[in-house]
Amino acid sequence: MLSGASGSGKSTIVRKLMDRGCFRLQVSISATTREPRAGEIPDGSYYFRTREEFEADRDRDNFLEWAEVHGHLYGTPVGPVRDALARGICIILVIDVQGALNVRAKVPNAILIFVQAPGLETLESRLRARGTDDEATILKRLANARREVALADRYDHQILNDDLDRAVDDLAAILTRHQCGG
Repeated sequence: MLSGASGSGKSTIVRKLMDRGCFRLQVSISATTREPRAGEIPDGSYYFRTREEFEADRDRDNFLEWAEVHGHLYGTPVGPVRDALARGICIILVIDVQGALNVRAKVPNAILIFVQAPGLETLESRLRARGTDDEATILKRLANARREVALADRYDHQILNDDLDRAVDDLAAILTRHQCGG
């Protein structure tokens, strides 16, 4: 699992790693109740669901983990994770801290990796550069970031994303050590 505060660069790191094509790795697609952002593809970027659809799946125990984050529900559908693992493919979940710790409780041998930005100023500038959130949402994400960073010591590995290529190399090295290719 790969976690980090909003703006830490976790999705960018994974995307760059996947572009290398040298890993037996699949990125899990999360379900969410939030609206799609520009450029996001339904059932590719996320499984976009209504709150009612999401809650029905949750009640049927169809999620490995789920949480409410920034006022929206997010969860990892368990079926695709099981399918990938059954085919011998490592699966990486790019999820928030709360979700990662919930998975760790269910799957004690899961590997948790935390992506750190150089500082809160960097997180803030990255969030603002996205241009996807209003001021209230940015402030909420920054407050959550402080709490999430405080939990980073509960992770097996930490990656500092102050240089994107080095952060991708660091993730590649961790995955290689855990037999996910490379």
